[in-house]
Amino acid sequence: MVSIGISDSLVTSPPPETTAVSLDRIDVAIIAELMSDGRASHTELSHRVGLSSTALARRQKTLEESGYIKGYQATLDLAQFDLGTTVLVRIALESQSDEALTTFEAEVVKCPSVVRCFLMSGSDDYILIVMARDIEDFERIHRTELSRLPRVARVQSSFALREVVNRAVPNVIFRELRR
Repeated sequence: MVSIGISDSLVTSPPPETTAVSLDRIDVAIIAELMSDGRASHTELSHRVGLSSTALARRQKTLEESGYIKGYQATLDLAQFDLGTTVLVRIALESQSDEALTTFEAEVVKCPSVVRCFLMSGSDDYILIVMARDIEDFERIHRTELSRLPRVARVQSSFALREVVNRAVPNVIFRELRR
């Protein structure tokens, strides 16, 4: 199963200045529970972490306002949407000037098939994650979206054979935070 999260941002404008909040064991438990079930009610969460619903709601709001929780997502089975092909696309630009990077980034966000884009160190300037129906669909995406990106010197594509791990965060974060 191939899945991707669709973000539902908590804030539409930059958050106001907030003071740093240090996490305790209960905060970590709340975050862990929300990671496994983001739709859990305050009542359900309060039972799981051992707080009253009011105290749970207050802590969750603080975690959101302080930026520890940025939003909530639905994980979709992309095969249900006929998007079963994941392609990793490595892009090298003809220049690494600020203008080239800025121009490329402004255009890549407009590509509807690109679900993630990372600025990289090393020989590739960017890695894109592209979702397609199949190889023929990726050919269309390459022709109509990727080949039109500005300042591109080289494009290399690799097709994922199957997904082995798909985590929002590494599990080690909860072990380290619970200490």
